[in-house]
Amino acid sequence: MTFAFHSDAAEKVLAELTAREQAAVETVRRSLEDAPGRGRLLPGSDTRVVEVLPDETAGRGLSVVYRHDSTLDAVLILWLIAGP
Repeated sequence: MTFAFHSDAAEKVLAELTAREQAAVETVRRSLEDAPGRGRLLPGSDTRVVEVLPDETAGRGLSVVYRHDSTLDAVLILWLIAGP
């Protein structure tokens, strides 16, 4: 099992999200522990993104941007980007 962690920047944004948005991010974090290659690979980097639709958050859409290190078997959630 892969372990997933939040960066300091992601933790800061997470604290500012609504309870439903936080729950959606937690769902993504848990799913990354089971399938770390789940997200869409961003061009020219080893960074991936998982989009969370507004239906799932009862509000804004979210982008969960992360990196997976197979050597460490860990995922680092770098940024949480909340849409309008």
